[in-house]
Amino acid sequence: MHEFDAARLALPGIRELQPYQAGKPIEEVERELGISNIVKLASNENPLGVSPKVRDALAARISELARYPDANGFYLKQAIAEKFSVSTKQITLGNGSNDVLELLARTFVTPANEVIFAQHAFVVYPLVTKAIGAKPVAVPAKDYGHDLDAMLAAITDKTRMVFIANPNNPTGTFLTKEALEGFIKQVPNHVLVVLDEAYYEYVPQDERAPSLEWIQHYPNLVVSRTFSKAYGLAGLRAGYMVSHPAVADLMNRIRQPFNMNELALTASMAALEDDDFIARSVEVNRDGMAQLIRFCDHHNLPYIPSYGNFLTIETGPDSQALFTKLLHKGVIVRPVAGYELPNHLRVSIGLPQENDAFCNAMAEILNGQ
Repeated sequence: MHEFDAARLALPGIRELQPYQAGKPIEEVERELGISNIVKLASNENPLGVSPKVRDALAARISELARYPDANGFYLKQAIAEKFSVSTKQITLGNGSNDVLELLARTFVTPANEVIFAQHAFVVYPLVTKAIGAKPVAVPAKDYGHDLDAMLAAITDKTRMVFIANPNNPTGTFLTKEALEGFIKQVPNHVLVVLDEAYYEYVPQDERAPSLEWIQHYPNLVVSRTFSKAYGLAGLRAGYMVSHPAVADLMNRIRQPFNMNELALTASMAALEDDDFIARSVEVNRDGMAQLIRFCDHHNLPYIPSYGNFLTIETGPDSQALFTKLLHKGVIVRPVAGYELPNHLRVSIGLPQENDAFCNAMAEILNGQ
């Protein structure tokens, strides 16, 4: 009898992967360190919580949880279509935008293909690529962001997909709409351009790309968005993708039929209706960003200018030790060594008092306390 070897049975791409490391939960720090009143600034969550309209909608829907949700998400698709002037046939719903990004890759990418993304880009891109067995092509970053010319030059006959996060996570860098469209129009039709706009709502109105309109002119463009960030629904896992109808049709053929639960569908529809909540979220983020930047400037800490709801700060070769010291002071931030940024920490924007907690703890550490 041979010894059981699960790794030998697994797909080669799976054996090479490391599990995704999320921001450290508050409960875990409480258990490990025995401290309370912890401030979490690690996962780019909305510090305002959820919209009042979402709370009311969820409360009204609780009694329906014994029944399966609408497998096709008809009403949420309709709400997204009306909000952003697209067709319901262009929409694919997902358990967070991670789900639709992976679904897209599994629909179109084979082990014979290559997938391009930027250095310092969202870790899900290489994870999905390797899991499929395709070849990941990481293009060196330019000023911590996407080098579009180099990414264009990296495209070959084997390239099937290019991931672009705008703004980018974890660096917060941003590509102008002119630069983006200039890139997209040069990408050959056998390559899907995946524009990940998880932080879209935080971009100033006059700088936002009309990305959903572009799909009419560039059918190989797909756009993913999420309800996890500005809409404050990270705990429910809700996201969507807008694409050419033919792309959405193929994706929906393999999408799990109940990949958005009843509460996620309900909350997402209510969130789309609360423009005031989004405006307040953006305002809090803008003010909090200015608060952290003032602190960094005062202490001569370099940072990467960010269009997201986080700031990635250069803290030097002792960043992991600094992360641990902050934990002991009750502040959770995010190490980004896994993104080839070993000298940086990413700090989510919180409420004013949460930002103060980080600044005060950081100042104490910098002063040797």
